[in-house]
Amino acid sequence: MIKIKVSIIIPCLNEERYIASCIESIVDSSLIDYELILVDGGSSDNTIKIIREFQEKYSFIKLLDNPKKFTPISMNIGIKDSKGDYIFIISAHAKYEKLYFIKLLDYIKETDANCVGGFLITDVKNKTLKSNSIKKVLSHKFGVGNSSFRVGIKDITEVDTVPFGCYTKETFKKYGLYDERLIRNQDIELNKRIINGGGKIYLIPNVKAIYYARENLKDLVKNNFSNGEWNIYTAFYTKSLNSLGVRHFVPLIFVLSLLVPLFLSFFNIVFLWVSALSLVSYLALVIMSSLDLNDNKSSFLYLILTFISLHISYGVGSLLGIFSVLKIIFKGYK
Repeated sequence: MIKIKVSIIIPCLNEERYIASCIESIVDSSLIDYELILVDGGSSDNTIKIIREFQEKYSFIKLLDNPKKFTPISMNIGIKDSKGDYIFIISAHAKYEKLYFIKLLDYIKETDANCVGGFLITDVKNKTLKSNSIKKVLSHKFGVGNSSFRVGIKDITEVDTVPFGCYTKETFKKYGLYDERLIRNQDIELNKRIINGGGKIYLIPNVKAIYYARENLKDLVKNNFSNGEWNIYTAFYTKSLNSLGVRHFVPLIFVLSLLVPLFLSFFNIVFLWVSALSLVSYLALVIMSSLDLNDNKSSFLYLILTFISLHISYGVGSLLGIFSVLKIIFKGYK
């Protein structure tokens, strides 16, 4: 019996647009002695059909079911079923360079780390002025903050989290699995738990994956509203802010800088100027950043709208998350 060295786990749900290119990039990699475990959360599109077609060609592909749907549960199902000494937790929304897995395996051994990950190149499947504008904003510091794996670094760096990482199996035994209460941020929380426990996580800049972003403002708003909301739920369920950084709350602070002075202006009109100053300062940064990014493949207007949509939806999500958590706490006291 061949010993499996590597397990690649992909949670998926309705990924028919992306799953084929994702699997193909894995199959075309230089890996040997590995298994690919896809855990489906009840897809209603052609995702399962596409996976089945790959299974007919490749015996190392396994499809498992997650009736509870949620991503961290799928991840844990895959980890528990895995046979490899090294475990990759990756996304169906991405495509991986030929040596992605080999390089990360080399680096996790070389650095003696618990987890290593690479740089994300944000891209879109259908290239239009609108989608290219979204792509640019999601790779810009004013768009996503100091997220090193998105904006890039030069050297191998110890970080608080990485995307689509390679873990040693021993790491999950020592620090535990993903927190199944967290619909979002489950990877950030686990990685912070590893670091707080004395573990090491490194970002490797010369290892790259292409991540396919949302291509319209409606999907972008929906996704980032949920991200902002789950920052609050993450803090509530874990009873800690340890897994989150300052960048996760900047959009909330901005939204509050608009709304709180606006409310106080009913009592004193001077506060209206505070809200106006915050808005004007923000719009100035948006315009300058949009001018910096604008070219013939993007739209200046869409760049502006993307920045605003990204930040406002994220901040409002966090604000409503606070009210939701307060409602849960209030009910608990009754």
